[in-house]
Amino acid sequence: MDLSHLAADPARSRGREFTGTSGEGAGGENRGPRTAFQRDRDRIIHSIAFRRLRSKTQVFVAPEGDHYRTRLTHSLEVAQIGRVIARALGLDEDLTEALCLAHDIGHPPFGHAGEEALDKALAEHGGFDHNAQTLRTLMRLESPYCTHEGLNLSWEVLEGLAKHNGPVHAPHWALAELDADFPLDLELWPSLEAQVAAVADDIAYDNHDIDDGLRAGFLELDDLLTLDFIADQWRAVERRYPHAPRDRQLRELVRGQIGWMVNDVLAHTREATMTIADRAEIGGAQHALAGFSPPMQAAERRLKAFMYAKLYYHPEQTATAQKANTVIAQLWQSYCEDPGRMGSGWYDTLPTAEPYRSRHIADYIAGMSDRFALERVREFYGDAPGDLSNV
Repeated sequence: MDLSHLAADPARSRGREFTGTSGEGAGGENRGPRTAFQRDRDRIIHSIAFRRLRSKTQVFVAPEGDHYRTRLTHSLEVAQIGRVIARALGLDEDLTEALCLAHDIGHPPFGHAGEEALDKALAEHGGFDHNAQTLRTLMRLESPYCTHEGLNLSWEVLEGLAKHNGPVHAPHWALAELDADFPLDLELWPSLEAQVAAVADDIAYDNHDIDDGLRAGFLELDDLLTLDFIADQWRAVERRYPHAPRDRQLRELVRGQIGWMVNDVLAHTREATMTIADRAEIGGAQHALAGFSPPMQAAERRLKAFMYAKLYYHPEQTATAQKANTVIAQLWQSYCEDPGRMGSGWYDTLPTAEPYRSRHIADYIAGMSDRFALERVREFYGDAPGDLSNV
């Protein structure tokens, strides 16, 4: 397939932080005919941090049912949507996929509840930000290689992850430190592939959270149908499949919503990039070039507001988040009082001075899965603060 002149070119990558190591085995042999971005994607998939997403919260904390999404399945779904959009626009699919797969690696256990607890614990030491933690994990903490720290991903992957939501004018301390070591042009817009990964994330969680919310009984179809654009999709489903079981109709609704949003992104991005002569112009644009049209943006904002009111801030969800917050606070207190509980690998490298000591402990907690965090709390305190699973 012919790529767009605006696609990122792995042969012209701006390189890696640590040079002379990419693609070489122990004896210097090249490990297969892969581009730089394909190597990045593979390094992410093979990382421990990526595997831990299997047991990290997406919407529901520690769900008992196997049918609910986790950070891992969400990331895979984002990658599928991102690849479709990138292929249709003639962009580099491998870079897009790598960004989609890695975008949530910095999330601590229990999702945003865990992030709030760690941010509070680190209030005097710079706070905690999951997006910056993604870069910190990939560039410093996840270190399987003998010659350097981190996964040594290409500049284009790191840039796209750093600017997941657009240019960064006031970087968190963790991102600022990494940018000082390997500058990522934080004030500019990232590649179109990164912009596609960001909107694919929105499309995935907007619609798949609907699916999980309906399945769990936290959302009601009648409430959803107060949104006119969803009501239009539902009426189309009923007309086309009038005799199908309700659960299949609901899944068709979610698929229809995804297709509607993807087609909007394709049409709007093609129009927005018609006059862009080369990739150099992307960074200096006044706004994102790949994304929703203004009408779709307005509809998507209404959907997000609905989801916050009806699902994310549902009383049961709020109560669970408070319990999760307590778990992180208890872990923080325990490891601060007795850092030897982290195990020799982490204790032996514990800095003695602040803020580095506290940040090191936060790195350890942030890397935990929901399950591991709950096991440690039960080990230290005898029991977790109530049942965290509400589905």
